Amino acid sequence: MALLSVAPLAPRWCVHKSLVTSSKGKVVRRTISTSIRMCRITTESGEGVQRRIANHHSNLWDDNFIQSLSTPYGAISYHESAQKLIGEVKEMINSISVKDGELITPSNDLLMRLSIVDSIERLGIDRHFKSEIKSALDYVYSYWNEKGIGWGRDSVVADLNSTALGLRTLRLHGYPVSSDVLQHFKEQKGQFACSAIQTEGEIRSVLNLFRASQIAFPGEKVMEEAEVFSTIYLKEAILKLPVCGLSREISYVLEYGWHINLPRLEARNYIDVFGEDPIYLTPNMKTQKLLELAKLEFNMFHSLQQQELKLLSRWWKDSGFSQMTFPRHRHVEYYTLASCIDSEPQHSSFRLGFAKIFHLATVLDDIYDTFGTMDELELFTAAVKRWHPSATEWLPEYMKGVYMVLYETVNEMAGEAEKSQGRDTLNYGRNALEAYIDASMEEAKWIFSGFLPTFEEYLDNGKVSFGYGIGTLQPILTLGIPFPHHILQEIDFPSRLNDVASSILRLKGDIHTYQAERSRGEKSSCISCYTEENPESTEEDAINHINSMVDKLLKELNWEYLRPGSNVPITSKKHAFDILRAFFHLYKYRDGFSVANYEIKNLVMTTVIEPVPL
Repeated sequence: MALLSVAPLAPRWCVHKSLVTSSKGKVVRRTISTSIRMCRITTESGEGVQRRIANHHSNLWDDNFIQSLSTPYGAISYHESAQKLIGEVKEMINSISVKDGELITPSNDLLMRLSIVDSIERLGIDRHFKSEIKSALDYVYSYWNEKGIGWGRDSVVADLNSTALGLRTLRLHGYPVSSDVLQHFKEQKGQFACSAIQTEGEIRSVLNLFRASQIAFPGEKVMEEAEVFSTIYLKEAILKLPVCGLSREISYVLEYGWHINLPRLEARNYIDVFGEDPIYLTPNMKTQKLLELAKLEFNMFHSLQQQELKLLSRWWKDSGFSQMTFPRHRHVEYYTLASCIDSEPQHSSFRLGFAKIFHLATVLDDIYDTFGTMDELELFTAAVKRWHPSATEWLPEYMKGVYMVLYETVNEMAGEAEKSQGRDTLNYGRNALEAYIDASMEEAKWIFSGFLPTFEEYLDNGKVSFGYGIGTLQPILTLGIPFPHHILQEIDFPSRLNDVASSILRLKGDIHTYQAERSRGEKSSCISCYTEENPESTEEDAINHINSMVDKLLKELNWEYLRPGSNVPITSKKHAFDILRAFFHLYKYRDGFSVANYEIKNLVMTTVIEPVPL
């Protein structure tokens, strides 16, 4: 791969473009006056080319640092201890499932089962207890009625805590439960009832009400009301609580909700607060075994993460990316996201494939958005469609290396997918890649010509150019889960699940990126297109409108993912959904793709680099 030397920055160039177009019968005048920062690049041939640069910060994770990581938790003794704990936890769960006793009685058996399932899932150890979880939830569902449930099967009055936790947990597992049960916890005036004195029990009930409200379906007004009520209640409650497990739990849930939450990050947080949970403090329940297992599992996977990260970092270095100065280097961050949504040890191909393909997509994004010339982009687009090593003959030196790594990675992942799926899936990957490249090329044309599309045109193209499709499909196909064609149609573009997820990410992403992109000459964004079509609107109006769109789309996404009676099981859609959560997490505070040295750096440290104290 050619090395590029960057000469001093040239003066700012201004591009002015004015045109008139018609959108749905409305004449829209679009005028662009943008300031494009340029630099001079000297290639090996000595030719000078004017290019735009984005000045992204460099890679935060040196390969030498990654290769130096070590941990003792891969030792066989830890695995033996974990297996012993798994057996003990299964015994505990089975003992409360088979018979009543001193601790589990007809007056509390429903809430106890739900609480144990909830704790197991939040601690990140649920993969060991699938059958036990299903048995517990089948039992709870058998007592579910139009008013919800009480603490136990003999309860005559429904309880908010049990009902809210049951609604959330059962819905997440595909049981057909209606949110109408929450209507029974309102006062005559239609408001959710609460006491004047906030007890710990009531606070936990409202906390579970908030958690349930996050998985609302379209049109569920009671869930919207529950979210508003519980948010206000919990924000007031946390001001009165001392710093404790409950206050930390509330802070975490309010900050991350569900769509921004990452399972491994939640496990790391919940490990710290579980010791103060009522289920943990129940005498003679042996629930301390859950905490011991969660810590061991976290650290054993931490050992595997380090092994995989070393392979990824070496791939990044050996592929020549470390010599490229213009793109964002986020391979470690992408790996972190992948390992935060899937900690199954056997899914290494998914995690590494996810990190590689999204790193490549980011490099391509930086080529198409800033670094490449139009002539180069046309050549690269044609080369991708030709899909053969000989296509590099016409490419500039820096593109040749990128093309070959892309070619080898996509083909390698198709080979891994064939092992899982029993058929050749390369065309799925190539089609997703070509759609991504075509959408990126369209944006490049807008940038170079100064054209500003309509909001609808921009979003239709932008949800493809975001890269959710290309980065989701191939890694998912490497899982040991069968994906026949009819299931792929439900998660691949242009399925509704894929379309909604891609729209959410493009809309949310633009809110955090439009100012930086505009400063380097990329005028088109959801914000600029909206304000152009609605001249009376400010950028703040546009952002509020887009956030409202995102809120509605999230409920649609919940429905596409969790709708009862679907011919595609939730487990087959889980990774596609969790990938959205991973990227949504990046946009919590800022553009985490471009500015990864704050929250995302902390995420890497917390979930990948540092073990949990035993």
